[in-house]
Amino acid sequence: MKQKLLSAMLSGAILLSFAGAAHAQARVYFVEPKDGATVTSPVHVKFGVDGMSVAPAGTMTEGTGHHHLLIDEKPIPKGTVIPMDDKNLHYGKGQTEADVKLPPGDHTLTMQFADGAHRSYGPEMSQTIKVHVKQ
Repeated sequence: MKQKLLSAMLSGAILLSFAGAAHAQARVYFVEPKDGATVTSPVHVKFGVDGMSVAPAGTMTEGTGHHHLLIDEKPIPKGTVIPMDDKNLHYGKGQTEADVKLPPGDHTLTMQFADGAHRSYGPEMSQTIKVHVKQ
């Protein structure tokens, strides 16, 4: 009996270790535009994510979330609810691409992944790029 209990505990620890490793490798990235690109408005943005799944807002399943685009803003600290305004765009239907109107000039775009309650997964689940919007 002790052998079975020890075996079950060891198996559980190994599974938790693999789950933690998979989550540690999770990342978001811009498929397009590329960092440093010169673009026209509206800017077509494609979001990518590895190690987690995209799900609509309200879905509170572990390992899921949805994209947010922060315009000329920094990544949001982990656990902080992402504001909803013209600089913090929410893609709560699970969208993985969008057309975004930006004025001419230089901009930073930060993709921030968050859970179903719009709580940021932190800077480690964000990516920031720079783009130049031409007239």
